[in-house]
Amino acid sequence: MKKVISFLCSITNYGIASFIVRWILGILFLVAGWWKVFVLTPAEHTRMFFLEAFADTWIPEFVLIALGNGIPIFELLAGIMLVVGYRVREVLVGLGGLLIITTYGHALLEHLFNPDGHTFTRLAMIVFLLVIPQ
Repeated sequence: MKKVISFLCSITNYGIASFIVRWILGILFLVAGWWKVFVLTPAEHTRMFFLEAFADTWIPEFVLIALGNGIPIFELLAGIMLVVGYRVREVLVGLGGLLIITTYGHALLEHLFNPDGHTFTRLAMIVFLLVIPQ
C-alpha cells in the first residue's frame, strides 16, 4: 500500500491534468466514432454529411466519399488510442488535421461558422495536451 501511495504522490500535476484531458478527449472521439461506425454507419454518414451537404461545392465526389467513410473510423480508433495512451502525439496531430478539415467544411457551407461548440473545445484540449510538459 505504501508503494501505491508513494507512486500516486510522485505523479506531477501536469501528469494528472494530462491524464484527465486525454481521457475526456478520447471518450469524446471514441463515442462519436462508435455512433458513426456502428449506429449510423459510415455509408450513411457519407451520404448525409458529405454527399448531400457538399454536392454543390467544388469538392470532388471521390474526396467526399473517402472523408465520409474514413472520418468515423479514424475518430473511433483515435479515441481508443487516446484512452489507452498509445502514440498520443501522433493521434493529437491527426485529430488537429481532422479539426482543420471539418472547420473548412463547416465554413464552406456556412461562411460565418461559429466554432464555439465542439470544435473549439476539442481544439483547446488537443493544444493543451501538445504543449503541456511531459
